[in-house]
Order: sequence, then structure tokens, then C-alpha cells
Amino acid sequence: MKNKEHTRQVRDTVVKKFKAGFGYKKISQALNIPRSTVQAIILKWKEYQTTANLPRPGRPSKLSAHTRRRLIRDAAKRPMITLDELQRSTAEVGDSVHRTTISRILHKSGLYGRVARRKPFLKDIHKKCRLKFATSHLGDTPNMWKKVLWSDETKIELFGNNAKRYVWRKSNTAHHPEHSIPTVKHGGGSIMVWACFSSAGTGKMVKIDGKMDGAKYRTILEENLMESAKDLRLGRRFVFQQDNDPNIKQNLQWNG
Repeated sequence: MKNKEHTRQVRDTVVKKFKAGFGYKKISQALNIPRSTVQAIILKWKEYQTTANLPRPGRPSKLSAHTRRRLIRDAAKRPMITLDELQRSTAEVGDSVHRTTISRILHKSGLYGRVARRKPFLKDIHKKCRLKFATSHLGDTPNMWKKVLWSDETKIELFGNNAKRYVWRKSNTAHHPEHSIPTVKHGGGSIMVWACFSSAGTGKMVKIDGKMDGAKYRTILEENLMESAKDLRLGRRFVFQQDNDPNIKQNLQWNG
């Protein structure tokens, strides 16, 4: 429950005992109030020479400092928690407030409701492979990358709930794992496509019917790879890179 203010009589008694030479600890024990409360009363008396309530800029907060800290902690630990869940948690401790009040408290702490980004679900081995590929090409120039034609095939499917999910996060944290929704490429009802692209734009995209095998893959490359290179104006010589696999990288040339 939110702490109530002490009466004017109690505050005057604190100041009276302080003037009589009692320390914070003894006053706290004598009146059975926290030492921090005694200190706050005396500091206010020293500054304003009164124990009366001073004019306030607005109505007092309906939530105690403890409850406000709890709300901020819950939203930070569980970014996908909803306002309704936070509202119920405050009601359980005796503080019934509107959703906008909770939202305002979170905003003051820098937490805002944002749509969670969808990112590919990467295991540690995936992250290591991608990092290895990136570091091995640190010395490549921009002109070299302009000659690369990338290709890959992927399954596009529904994974989990496709609806928007909101998360409580601070600025510049959109791509943190706890603020994003992982997506996967395989499993369930889906379609498979092959596509390619370069720095100049996207090339051909082909829907793959049935199971992908070596013969079907070679047919796709024969019918679409060179044509895409021409459309993207990569020049007569270019580098074909299958995904980020260093074992499937070829220097190609088309005639025409």
C-alpha cells in the first residue's frame, strides 16, 4: 500500500525532540517511524522553517515510489508485458490506477511501447559463421562488392503469431534480442523461392515447385543467373556468391 503522510502533530514532535538534542535514531525509536522519515522532516524544517505541507505543482502521485520502481523493473525485465498485466499487478498490491498513469510512469523512465522487430532466429553457430565471413572480407573495396551477385533459396512461412507485438524499450535498443521476435525459414506450410541480388538491385525470383535437388538447382541457375547479371549491369565478369558459403563462390563470365 502507498504510505500515508504523517500528521502535523507527529512532524512537530519530531522537530521538538530534535531541538531538545535527540538524534535521528532516538527520535525514530521513540515515535516508531523510519529514520529516513525523521531526516526528511528535519531537513524540510531547516530549509523552510515549517512542518506544514507546502504548495505542490499538482496532485500527489497515486502510486508510491516503491510501486513505480516495481513497474519500471517489470517492464524492463519483461519487455513484452502488456499494460493490462501491469495494471493487474499494481492492483494486487492495493494501488488501482488507469492504464495511462502506468504508461506515463514508464515514459518518464525512458521506456516506450514500440512494435517488436522480426529478426531471423540465429543460433550461436550461425553467428560465428557470419562473423567469420565478414572478417574475412574486411579488406574488400566497394568496387569489389559491386561485382558480386548473391543468391539463395528460402522457405517463406508463418512462424508463431504473425500479429504485431509491442515491447517496452528505450531508444536505440530495437535490435536487442529481448526486444525482437525470432523468425525461422523452414517447417510448416510454406512456399520455397530462389532469388538473387547485387548492390545495383534485385534480380530474378523463381518459385520452386516440389523438392529442391541438384538438377533443379542447376536449371534455375542456367535460366536465371546470367540474365540477372545482364539486367543488373554487373559487366562481363562478376563473382557469384551462394549465400555466405565460401565453398560456393565462383568467378563467372557471360557472353553477349
